[in-house]
Amino acid sequence: MPKFSCTGDSPSAVKADLLVVPAYSTENGFELGPGAKSLDKKSAGQLFSYLSGLGFKAKAGETVRYPSGDIAVAPAILVVGVGKKGEAGLQALRQAGAVLARSSKKVRRVVTSLHKAGARSAKGEAGVRAVVEGAALGGYEFLRYKKDPEPSRLAEVIFAECEPCKNAISEGLAVSDAVNWARDLVNEPAGAKPPAVIANQIKSKLESAGVSCEIWDRRRLAKERLGGVLGVGAGSANDPCLVRYEYKPRGKSQKKICLVGKGVVFDSGGLSLKPAEGMDTMKTDMSGAAAVAATMGALKSLGVKAHVIAFTPFVENMPSGSASKPGDILKFRNNKTAEVLNTDAEGRLILADALSLASEEKPAAIVDLATLTGACMVALGMKIFGVMGNDDKLARALIDAADQSGERGWHLPLPADYRKQIESPIADIKNIGNRYGGALTAGLFLQEFVDESIPWVHLDIAGPARADADEFEVTQGGTGVGVRTLLAWITEATSAA
Repeated sequence: MPKFSCTGDSPSAVKADLLVVPAYSTENGFELGPGAKSLDKKSAGQLFSYLSGLGFKAKAGETVRYPSGDIAVAPAILVVGVGKKGEAGLQALRQAGAVLARSSKKVRRVVTSLHKAGARSAKGEAGVRAVVEGAALGGYEFLRYKKDPEPSRLAEVIFAECEPCKNAISEGLAVSDAVNWARDLVNEPAGAKPPAVIANQIKSKLESAGVSCEIWDRRRLAKERLGGVLGVGAGSANDPCLVRYEYKPRGKSQKKICLVGKGVVFDSGGLSLKPAEGMDTMKTDMSGAAAVAATMGALKSLGVKAHVIAFTPFVENMPSGSASKPGDILKFRNNKTAEVLNTDAEGRLILADALSLASEEKPAAIVDLATLTGACMVALGMKIFGVMGNDDKLARALIDAADQSGERGWHLPLPADYRKQIESPIADIKNIGNRYGGALTAGLFLQEFVDESIPWVHLDIAGPARADADEFEVTQGGTGVGVRTLLAWITEATSAA
């Protein structure tokens, strides 16, 4: 992770290995942005002519390198397209920051004016924070299993012609550090993170972040009547567990919020076994729990005034002689029962217990995150998560927080008449419906375990939890999706209280 700092000097006067400046796309070509215009003037128009000759359009992420000669102290200039001038908001600056990080892996010191390219609300400290987030996220690397890793050499990014921006930098790093830790947790191979191991790693990490953690082992799970967690974990040689988190700021907290995250550290499907190709990425199935843990770890750094409690059950869903069988009935914390007709629909079974626990806390709101259904991926693709729940206002707030922070959510319904799809003749409900509307019937299953008086939203992050390739600030592998949304929502909810 590079160091970020500000200077009042002009971009061309700062000693660095690379100078990164913005440009805007226009109907007829491009327009040079802050920092780039003065460089073009020094070059007597040669910079603009060079870019034009290459057919440069300044589309988002488009880049051209130019030898600076005597127009800047840095030996090279990188011109980065940020899209249309009037549309260069915070996300455009995050994307530009990610391009900066990926284009600077072989240099140590970069100076930039990208933060000055934003329109309207993306100016000033907001622009600095956005570029910091983009650079820190786009520069993420997971190299611990490489024999001869080649990590980025980038050590420092300097914002030129910038007012003191310590708070913007620290806030941007708090968010990006949290996302990157969630990515680390997700990218770790399943064999290296059985339930008890990952739970203890999280607890150790959060001790210094003002978050208390309790780890409930198998005996405690049984005492607390968490039949869903025990049932899903029954087939594994590694016992399931649950982590209860609590962050309580000093002084009077403004409201109580509960978070819940699905933590299936590996999902084979259980006795309803997945095909081999369906297991390749199943270490990712604990992305909801990773997002919740990482969010909890950033609350103190961001000065959040809310009282936040979270629950993440951790299990391995494995086949064995002791595994839950199709047709078995599980009894949950709230005494409801479910007929398990497909052991590969296991996430909702462990979330049922966690949501019951969250409801007992009587919070102002509950939000859960889970890589829950392939149906949501079919509906919304790989970049957008589903948002559903019992409170439209809360759902809208989460979608707005996603938009603000660079993620995307879409509101899906929970139609009451679809509930009959999960009715069981021998239990209160069953864990699957028919083949259509699977994301919605999964949401309706979860709703059975939430106190109807408490605003609740479920985020189905099955699609965007993993990326097949780098794209701007999103990196290949685990993406840490949900962390940015949760932090933006909690911060806004706290400030508005």
